[in-house]
Amino acid sequence: MNSQEEKIGLLSEMIAFAVIDGVLHDREYDFLLMVSEELGIDKDTFLQLFSKRNEFKVVKDEFHRILHFYRLALLMHCDGILHERERIFINEIGINMGLNPQATKRILKLMEDSPNQMVEAETLITAFQEQHN
Repeated sequence: MNSQEEKIGLLSEMIAFAVIDGVLHDREYDFLLMVSEELGIDKDTFLQLFSKRNEFKVVKDEFHRILHFYRLALLMHCDGILHERERIFINEIGINMGLNPQATKRILKLMEDSPNQMVEAETLITAFQEQHN
């Protein structure tokens, strides 16, 4: 992810996803703050994103779209509560990002079955590469 605009767009989408269930849990906030720090977004900008509605821009690079999808999936699980609205929304996001629906469903199922809701990086990439064949 190259531009500051792309990073802010990613974080904005993650914030919108975090509040889809109507509540921003402390663990979700902490995760979002950690992601913003990793992306080099200052705290003032981070806090402003909670009150702004930005249009989401799909990242063109497939690797970064997969990574973004995975971050959103991690965010979905970080509060320990999996809402039906979150399930529906993450599937819609995957489709809007141009990711293969079968691969996204597979990753979400693997995450759900994992004791820590995480998937190995190689498994993540392989799930999407298999769909190219």
